Parts: sequence; C-alpha cells; structure tokens
Amino acid sequence: MNFRLATLLLTLTGLVSPLLGAETAIDGRVTLPKTHAAPVMNKRYEIVTKGGILSTNPPLAVVYLEGNFPLPPPGPPQQVGQKDMAFVPMLLPVQAGTRVEFPNYDDTYHNIFSYSPVKRFDLGRYRADERPVPSVLFDTPGLVVLRCDIHEHMRGLILVLATPHFVVTDADGRFRLTGLPAGRYTLKAWLDSRTTLARPVELREGATLHVDFP
Repeated sequence: MNFRLATLLLTLTGLVSPLLGAETAIDGRVTLPKTHAAPVMNKRYEIVTKGGILSTNPPLAVVYLEGNFPLPPPGPPQQVGQKDMAFVPMLLPVQAGTRVEFPNYDDTYHNIFSYSPVKRFDLGRYRADERPVPSVLFDTPGLVVLRCDIHEHMRGLILVLATPHFVVTDADGRFRLTGLPAGRYTLKAWLDSRTTLARPVELREGATLHVDFP
C-alpha cells in the first residue's frame, strides 16, 4: 500500500486530519510598553512597580488562549530559581494545578513567600543544599507576587492560567502558539498586573492565524 492510499484510508476513518502534518497555530506581535528606566544590562529582567502596577523591565507579555476546550492534566513541576539575588525566571506562566519548585542557587539563605490572595505561602529560610527542593502547588488562576523575606529588593511573578495554551513573548513582543484546538476562543495578552488585552479569534484546523495587539 503506497503512502497516498494509506493517508486516504486513515482520513476516511477519521484517524488523521485531511491536512496531514499541518498544525493549528496563532502568531503575531504584542506592542510592548517602553521600559520604565534605563535599559538593563544584558537583558537582565526584573519586576518593577510604577503607580502600584507590577510589570517586567524590560517589558514582556504573556499571550494565552481562553475558551471551552478540554484541559489536560498539569505537566511536570516547573521551577523559579534564586540566582544572584534575583528570581529566574522573574515571570513564569503556568497552568492551574502545576507545582512550582524554588531551588536556591545562591551561597546564602533565601525565604520565599507570597501574600497574594491567589496563593499565600511562606517557605521559611533555606539554603542551596535543601532537599527536597521547596515547592508550592498553584491551583487557583490569578497573579502571584513572589518576594524574599531576607532580600527585600527581590520580586517575581507567577501567572496561573486556566489554560494549557500560553507563551511568553520575546523582547520584541513576538509570539507563536502551536498545537491549538480549532474553534472560537478568546486570545489574551497580559502586559502587567492591571492590563490584559483580549481579542476574539476563530481557529481553523491546520491553519495559522496572525493576530497583533493592540
């Protein structure tokens, strides 16, 4: 049986998409705000506050798809490390139900905690050789602000989402979401703790939709 005939038979039985090898995706660009201060050397990101609004510096965005589609089980644990007295990464999006580990890579104690209503916790003081690595289960969607009780300048963000489809933009605001379900949904772009943009989208099987914000 040749390849074309096998593909036709599988298509007719509903086992493969008619567009074999094509993926349903969204790409585009988010117009990012200007940096809040002088450019950070080597793109060293940090969390800054301006007028009570938390955001990244240099700016980044989290783009994600919301809608009525099946949610897969959360994946393996993610990590937010402490390195050179900073959170790495300083912005982490996760699907609700994901466990996040907080390894310490510094030669000093850290004490990671959060007072955010979405998830309140305090890991206590621990060193780099702490085992098992301290971790927290993030099961409620929303924004969690991370801090260190010992190093007051440290800030980090975990954006807990009710979707498995999300991505962090690059420094120019470009993004690409792949492996998406066909249908009508809402595409959102999180810019800071008070700004989330939204666009209705209709995805077709095997096609790539281009969307820019704003």
